[in-house]
Amino acid sequence: MADLTSDIRAELIATAHALADAAREATLLHFRKPGLLADSKETARFDPVTVADRLAEQRMRAILAQRRPDDAVLGEEYGAAAGTSGLTWVLDPIDGTRGYLSGTPTWGVLISVADASGPLYGLIDQPFIRERFEGGFGLARTVGPSGASALECRAARPLDQAIMLSTFPEVGTAAEHLAFRRVADRVRLVRYGMDCYGYALLAAGQVDLVIEAGLQAYDVQAPIAVIEAAGGVVTDWQGGACHDGGQVLAAANAAIHAEALALLNG
Repeated sequence: MADLTSDIRAELIATAHALADAAREATLLHFRKPGLLADSKETARFDPVTVADRLAEQRMRAILAQRRPDDAVLGEEYGAAAGTSGLTWVLDPIDGTRGYLSGTPTWGVLISVADASGPLYGLIDQPFIRERFEGGFGLARTVGPSGASALECRAARPLDQAIMLSTFPEVGTAAEHLAFRRVADRVRLVRYGMDCYGYALLAAGQVDLVIEAGLQAYDVQAPIAVIEAAGGVVTDWQGGACHDGGQVLAAANAAIHAEALALLNG
């Protein structure tokens, strides 16, 4: 982990909030507005991108160019830009563009700062609800319509009492889907379509597991920082690091993580 002074940490936190404020404004310009259109980034399936995705990332990158010009940037819409500081900002301007297009409030803005070891600090921001989840550098808190509160993941409970979230019922490849079903068939409740808001709910102590596959670094780095700050565990399906994306098992505590990991590899 990078050896950062308290002043640098404070500047990184302030910069992250400035990015989130800018992205919140940009995304709300178009959310639930008539005539919003989407292009697809793929031909085999619908992988949407909107003017709001692009505008939000452009505004965040402009802030970083001014405030943190030596840091690298990795964003979903405009790719990677090299830096010299050893720190990288990882940006997803709208995680859950399908939800954004549908008018649901489960999409969010993901912002994190990482070094070579992985994410150090992250924000999950839901602009429409005006709810922001923050984790890292000794912080684990949320601010929203009900005020501010600490983030803390749920205590251990039996798997058959657990609530699990995911975005797509298909969950990756056929083999990954079968592994996912081994866990899904054991828990009390499974809900789909949550996008990044599912990870925020895990950090807030509302659910026990989020299991997904086929993710990118910009999908997971902010959630990792927030959940780990709240006391949770986030790994791939083999128990290793997942900050580059791929398979993700996010758990409220070590006990339920171990149960789910065993079933995924059953």
